[in-house]
Amino acid sequence: MWFAALRRLGGLFLLASALALLGAFVFGIAVGADASRAISVAFYVVGAFLLIAGFFVGNRGPVRLLGGERGAYMFFGSRFVRWASPGEREENINLSAIFFVLGFLLILVGVAADNRYEVV
Repeated sequence: MWFAALRRLGGLFLLASALALLGAFVFGIAVGADASRAISVAFYVVGAFLLIAGFFVGNRGPVRLLGGERGAYMFFGSRFVRWASPGEREENINLSAIFFVLGFLLILVGVAADNRYEVV
């Protein structure tokens, strides 16, 4: 069970790293920045975004809109609410933890990739 969970987390880490590298090369070429600096900044930005996303996902309240999947209904008409199920609340906490761990790992990779300072 733990091996499968670590494998999935590693897959998410590789996907987030690949997207950060792709964004680093695209924006680095566009602004003419040094490749190693663009890579470290991209890892910082993506990691910080995931940390912030984890914070907001984890702080979602226990109340959900009833019929919220209908789009414009959320803005017009009566607003009926329901309590989130325990499964929904647990899923929010788990998703928040995944975002936090991935964000922290990406920031660590950005620190290691930053060649302006020595890590050791």
